[in-house]
Amino acid sequence: MQFKDYYAIVGVSEDTSQDAIKAAYRTRARQLHPDVNKAPDAHKRFTDLGEAYEVLSDKAKRSAYDEVRRAGWKEGQELDGAHPFSDRPGRSAGAGPGAGPHGGFADAEEVGDQFSDFFQSLFGHAYRRQQAAPPQRGEDIHHGLTLTLEEAFRGGTRQLRLRLPARDGSGRSEERVLDLTIPAGITQGEHLRLRGQGMPGDAPGHDGDLYLEIALAPHPRYRIDGRDLVLELALAPWEAVLGAKVEAPTLGGTVEVAIHAGAQAGERLRLKGRGLPGTPPGDQYLVLRIVVPSAAGPREQELWRELRGSSRFDARAAQTQKGSP
Repeated sequence: MQFKDYYAIVGVSEDTSQDAIKAAYRTRARQLHPDVNKAPDAHKRFTDLGEAYEVLSDKAKRSAYDEVRRAGWKEGQELDGAHPFSDRPGRSAGAGPGAGPHGGFADAEEVGDQFSDFFQSLFGHAYRRQQAAPPQRGEDIHHGLTLTLEEAFRGGTRQLRLRLPARDGSGRSEERVLDLTIPAGITQGEHLRLRGQGMPGDAPGHDGDLYLEIALAPHPRYRIDGRDLVLELALAPWEAVLGAKVEAPTLGGTVEVAIHAGAQAGERLRLKGRGLPGTPPGDQYLVLRIVVPSAAGPREQELWRELRGSSRFDARAAQTQKGSP
């Protein structure tokens, strides 16, 4: 059985803080994980790292281990049958350089073979209740993201620079550069999930996620209602009276719309499927608005006077018939 210097395995010193030990472990775990590191000894080093962290991340275990380590044992030193942790009968408590007085937590044979003989000799079945506990998952991070309506309609890719909590657990913030895929048709309040971009977990593969809550920026022309879009469409008085074919903008391009004769201000025309993409897609609604010319030349004024003289239309009477005050 060989002595293990858990501090050397993690790459820290004996006076390193718990937070710094955790950060160092995460860094090494990512480097040594067998899915990433293809070196022949990567799996063994990854296992040794996990064992070291189990000791150093627990204050009671770390204190017991420190008591033994200060006796002078070195990484890889053969114990030659000596047991530096116990003075129980049958053990040579005084063998080795300055054997420690600590009696261990329990008998090694009660632990099983998940950890090394060295670990079992020190901690025994006191660890048995904990070893089956899964690694703790890192916390999720929630952050807002504002998109233009055009981005939401078309989707695509975008590189983000966000100030987020630092992943070393220091409480500071850091800038991260993230490549984001925006699905076409995303709506206000939806979330985009970036796996593994939250706070680190206790082991590789257990990092939290980053959730981006979508907000759509106000648009100068469209009002957004879920997947539906609402747009005011201006008409000249004669287009409303006589009917016409006019062009109307949509996010997917300009379309031709038929205006029926006698169209009224405030009427809504539906353009099916012209809203935000989805299953089903949203619609676009055109709210008609009649625009009266603000200035007219002599000929136009003459025509308006001729119309006034020949028309039987009474705007106030029409308003009363509709029940308006």
